[in-house]
Amino acid sequence: MKEHELFPSPGASKNRKRVGRGDASGHGNYSGRGYKGQKARAGGRIRPGFEGGQNPLIKKLPQKRGFHNPFRVEYDVVNIGDLKVFDSGAVVDADSLVSARLLKSASRPLKILGGGELDRALTVKAAAFSAEAKAKIEAAGGKTEVV
Repeated sequence: MKEHELFPSPGASKNRKRVGRGDASGHGNYSGRGYKGQKARAGGRIRPGFEGGQNPLIKKLPQKRGFHNPFRVEYDVVNIGDLKVFDSGAVVDADSLVSARLLKSASRPLKILGGGELDRALTVKAAAFSAEAKAKIEAAGGKTEVV
């Protein structure tokens, strides 16, 4: 195959719309811009968020400004200092934390944070651990399992 033999797949490329080439073309006269007004003029664009002079939504609701990440994971967090309610050798997971009243529900993923001290060996099952929490649990003789 040579460079001059390459061509795009059928339907991959489209001819651009040529406007202003007479009424017979279907894009003549007003050239697809409608009749008068700011959007019919050359360079006649309005900035994003402009609402014709009325107070725009972005100024009315300042908390709406910015970015909301739809893929953010919200964790229920528990410090390892709160795990002292469990006996040594116990298996700690979201359900056992709900029954111990450290969580309201087990609907969200669980993250264990390193606040406080731990003096007993526990097997902790959670979706995520902070580095400090993992180190403290293993230093106390326990195990961490990511579920």
